[in-house]
Amino acid sequence: MQHDPVVMPDEAHLHPDWMDGDHLIAALERNARDHPREVAMRERDHGIWHEVTWADYLTRVLELAAGLEGAGVGPGEVVLVMGDNRPQLYFAMLAAICLRAIPSPAYPDAPSSEILGQMQREGIRAAIVEDQEQVDKLMGLRDDHSDLALIAYDDPRGLGGMEDRGVVALRDLAAQGRERLANEPNLRRDLKERANVHDIAVLLHSSGTTGAPKGIPLKHGHVLAAVRNASAAGYFVQGEAHMAYLPMAWVGDFIFSIAAAVELRFVVHVPERQETAQHDLREIAPTLYFASPRAWSAMLTRIQVGIAETSGLKRALYEHFMPFAIDLERRRLEGRKPGIAARLWRGVGNALIYAPLRDQLGLRRVKRPYTAGEAIGEDVFLFFRALGLNLRQFYGQTENCALAVAQKPEDISLTSVGRPFPGVEVKIDDNGEILLKGDNNFDGYFQNAEATAETFRDGWLLTGDAGRWDDDGQLMVLGRVSEMVETARGDRFIPTYIENRLKFSPHIRDACVIGAGRDFLSAIVNIDFAAVGQWAQENGVAYASYADLSQAQPVVDLIRDEIEAVNADLPEGPRLHRFVNLHKEFDPDDGEVTRTRKLRRGVIDKNYAPIIAAIYDGRDSVDFEATITYETGQQGTMTRTLSIVTLEAGKERG
Repeated sequence: MQHDPVVMPDEAHLHPDWMDGDHLIAALERNARDHPREVAMRERDHGIWHEVTWADYLTRVLELAAGLEGAGVGPGEVVLVMGDNRPQLYFAMLAAICLRAIPSPAYPDAPSSEILGQMQREGIRAAIVEDQEQVDKLMGLRDDHSDLALIAYDDPRGLGGMEDRGVVALRDLAAQGRERLANEPNLRRDLKERANVHDIAVLLHSSGTTGAPKGIPLKHGHVLAAVRNASAAGYFVQGEAHMAYLPMAWVGDFIFSIAAAVELRFVVHVPERQETAQHDLREIAPTLYFASPRAWSAMLTRIQVGIAETSGLKRALYEHFMPFAIDLERRRLEGRKPGIAARLWRGVGNALIYAPLRDQLGLRRVKRPYTAGEAIGEDVFLFFRALGLNLRQFYGQTENCALAVAQKPEDISLTSVGRPFPGVEVKIDDNGEILLKGDNNFDGYFQNAEATAETFRDGWLLTGDAGRWDDDGQLMVLGRVSEMVETARGDRFIPTYIENRLKFSPHIRDACVIGAGRDFLSAIVNIDFAAVGQWAQENGVAYASYADLSQAQPVVDLIRDEIEAVNADLPEGPRLHRFVNLHKEFDPDDGEVTRTRKLRRGVIDKNYAPIIAAIYDGRDSVDFEATITYETGQQGTMTRTLSIVTLEAGKERG
């Protein structure tokens, strides 16, 4: 494969203290040398766990590196990586890193248009994918991106012997690499020594909520600084048991499953499939576990549904001990220590309820459970802490390797995200924006000098997040500075701040707050189908679909009460006056949310313009014509009547 490598500027002067030999491949070689027979990775395949030692890990990486080089991959080449978590994809990413090429992960369920845009922006000529589905997707894009010369796949099902031009199995590349390593005595050593601390280790991407995603290059020095800072704060410890289930295109997976795993010798467990991850989690019993607030909330919903369906005795024990533990945890957060009797009774609850539930969830060994990405609901946070998990919040972005600020075990707060890690400086400027400085901060966007200039000020990274310090000196994140807007009456508000508080409710999955330039604030709400469905079953509310459930009057009343509770904690100006339960969830395939479920407000404003108009016209309902896509691919329309509710704040104003 002929190519002209992407030219990377020499930015070594930005980090004069970094040492050339300090990189991920060196850490991997150290583990293979000092702990060759220690297990580095386990993969579940057809119900059986297969182990990879550190010596095996290095060998597989070097074989693939030699094979990829033989196929034309070289320094500076951006290599697309796409698929679910698979050991072979991790090995291939590190193999590309050996060659000083740049792995560029993409979400496997991203629309073809997004993948095409990424390939065109980054000049991608080589791709490493999981299976036939991704091969077919990329083959369909070759007419629009003819430079794509190599597609290497892991899973041969549906592909063996039927490959198109330039499509090759990773196992065949590894075999070719083994032959090269056998015939070229110095190649093994050479591959281990090529990488440099200033090389880009991975090219990740912004969410693209306001335009085309920006490339975020993280160098070896950045990711290693982030891991070491976090380790110094006790966030990670050596030898963690970790489950690799987060999307490979998300910064958290690269930091946890590759960078921290290699630097601190984690045992990385790869579930059989995404669909079996929850089942596999129980067998893995990790010591380290991260989940988004949305995932913790979904886990709580599953528990509540399961308890509702269990025997009377188990349900009675749960209904006694869980409220007791939650109240105890609430008192702890308020600084009140439990007495001897409460501690003893909690021990009884642990034996009967808390420990069995942790075991059922696969969290019996977790010492370091974390959540981040958005605010977590009080009920969810208190529940898991009451269950005996020392759940903590942290704060970071892709641009700072996701690791900047975290709560200490003894410094737990629902409203803050904690204190900076060692090696990280944080300040808040006069506009209320959070600024960060440290070696974990990236050096600038990929081939985008203009965006880079807008992101740094005197060496400080402008996060774009608004924040303040609480009375205890912990950082509070309020939302995006760019999203701070005003109503027509001059009331300033950050929609995400209100939306996150709405999502504290287990019955609200998503919400979009509207009101910029308008007389008052309103919200379009997505109910949580599982949680509200369980509530409906318990309360005798009949429904046939999501749309039916969302418009059932008892459900509308339920959501109204939840929003009224949020309003009670808000200043008068940014209170919600009206809302509507949408007939469907916001859908990434419709462009309404990103793959990480961040709202695309412009798309929502356009898609639901008739609903928004009805809210501000004062109507009590709106007939909305919804597009329906059938299994055949054909589309039709269906008209839904949606109720619009006026809240107490709106009535007071009226």
